[in-house]
Amino acid sequence: MANKLAITWARLPKGTDRHCWARRLEAVRRLANYLVVADPRTELPPRHLFGPSKQPYQPFLYTAKQIAQLLTAAGQLPGKLRPCTYQVLIGLLACTGLRVSEALRLKVPEVDLRQGLILVRQGKFGQTRWVPLHPSALRPLRLYHQQRQQRFPLAEHFFASESGAALRYNSVHAVFSHLRRTLVCEGRPPRLHDLRHTHACRVLQRWQASRQGADGRVLILSRYLGHRHVRDTYWYLHAVPDLMAGAGKRFEPDDHEKP
Repeated sequence: MANKLAITWARLPKGTDRHCWARRLEAVRRLANYLVVADPRTELPPRHLFGPSKQPYQPFLYTAKQIAQLLTAAGQLPGKLRPCTYQVLIGLLACTGLRVSEALRLKVPEVDLRQGLILVRQGKFGQTRWVPLHPSALRPLRLYHQQRQQRFPLAEHFFASESGAALRYNSVHAVFSHLRRTLVCEGRPPRLHDLRHTHACRVLQRWQASRQGADGRVLILSRYLGHRHVRDTYWYLHAVPDLMAGAGKRFEPDDHEKP
């Protein structure tokens, strides 16, 4: 197999972009890696000839109105406990930036409604951390806890299904896919995990707008979100254009400064 043939085939679809060509060429490269064992004459297509095969990921950022629409739609779900469950779950994800899996694994003793703290045990990468709750989040959490305890006093997990069992991620994803239809969005449909991205970006935006800025406080947010490396938090500054623009302004010379 010759490189010329591989490159020609990768570019065959008309009207597609370089990312599509790159994905097709990468598929040919994997095949060539296999064929070269049997036929040393096989040529390996050059890597990244058309650039990266994947477009840079840009998180969807919810507006306050869109989050309110999700909460309203969740309140209209069928079931006795389900409406409140999904309202509180979505609200908690939006105001804390917890990972979906972390919220679903929460057990009753790990949600301290007196101190306003959540204990995330063995989160991603095996990290355990405390997540403080804003006072405005405590009231709905307490109301939900009361309702859940009345129906399922022996349930182990904080968020329970209509049968009292722990919520499963696949079920939550299916319900959210229904709820997000109420939103008017362009491009890629928003994900439940984008609530975490939204929370992180809004915090960084508020910090950027303050006199202190965000640079010196990124480590705090990194620990709060449970990131393994602070570079994972700095990713937001590069992935979100508004945050990148805000970071750039901090390095622009003042109009009154002399060159």
